[in-house]
Amino acid sequence: MFSFFKKKTPPPEQVGPATRAAAHEPRVAVDAATPERRSWFDKLRSGLRKTGSSLAQVFTGTQIDDALYEDLESALLLADAGVSATEFLLADLKRRVKEARATDPAAVKSLLIEAITELLQPLQRPLTVGEHSPTVIMVVGVNGAGKTTSIGKLTRHLADGGQKVLLAAADTFRAAAREQLAIWAGRNNVEIVSQEGGDPSAVTFDAVAAGKARGCDVVIADTAGRLPTQLHLMEELRKVKRVIGKAQSGAPHEVLLVIDGNTGQNALAQVKAFDDTLHLTGLIVTKLDGTAKGGVLAAIALWARERGRAVGATVPTGAVPVYFIGVGEQVEDLETFNAREFATALLG
Repeated sequence: MFSFFKKKTPPPEQVGPATRAAAHEPRVAVDAATPERRSWFDKLRSGLRKTGSSLAQVFTGTQIDDALYEDLESALLLADAGVSATEFLLADLKRRVKEARATDPAAVKSLLIEAITELLQPLQRPLTVGEHSPTVIMVVGVNGAGKTTSIGKLTRHLADGGQKVLLAAADTFRAAAREQLAIWAGRNNVEIVSQEGGDPSAVTFDAVAAGKARGCDVVIADTAGRLPTQLHLMEELRKVKRVIGKAQSGAPHEVLLVIDGNTGQNALAQVKAFDDTLHLTGLIVTKLDGTAKGGVLAAIALWARERGRAVGATVPTGAVPVYFIGVGEQVEDLETFNAREFATALLG
């Protein structure tokens, strides 16, 4: 389970241009050596079993030849890594095999873990709160991706870390969404701003104003599910974002897209569409348990790398990070993303 902590002088590696905050402020951190983290890794490996089994079978042969690479190409495509990411990984893997002078398929498997880890590394970045008061997080996504549930889980972790959180029920079109968010607010003992049938922009404006007045550390706005093809509704999300900026200059500080890992390449299409509209700052990938399409993170990583270069930034700061991934319905089933953990679990 990720945690929040305070340090007067945080280690240099935890302070980067995209996540820098005051030295005394809380930030998200991961200790991979904890029993909780090891338990999480076991869940992740179990959740990715359907994706990983087809990949692992490629390395059961006795020699490294064209057939092995052809089988690996097929396995990566079936895992929804996509054509571009598959070609990228195969080229990188062949280079690594040549440099390492590997002769055993088992060694190739280890080299593939390294290749995937390196590709995914720019997606691994901690979510930082405390640089702004309050830190305003706008959460978007299509219906059914697990958006409201992810907000509830994130709220629990924030509250457990000592953060004062306020929720904004800006999905005013679905009474069930407001009720679901209210249930999470009750479970986590946090406040909520909600209006039955109100305007989403008005709700978020009131919530940010209330967050500032009440001394909240974080304000999280839940928004109505949108299909990227619903252009008039996507435009409404853009309006919500603008209104948040009027309530607090510079806000929202994070625009997070929740995507369903089961949707494979469609998830990548959603990332691109929502980014075009809202300029995403981070992702939450849910429902990775039981999916055979876990390779989509490789496709997202390659897109993020290209996106970072397109805006003239270095890869770590220009890419859209995956802040959290989920492998189940329980609160502890939402965790911070770790590139090496994911790559190892994928092929483990």
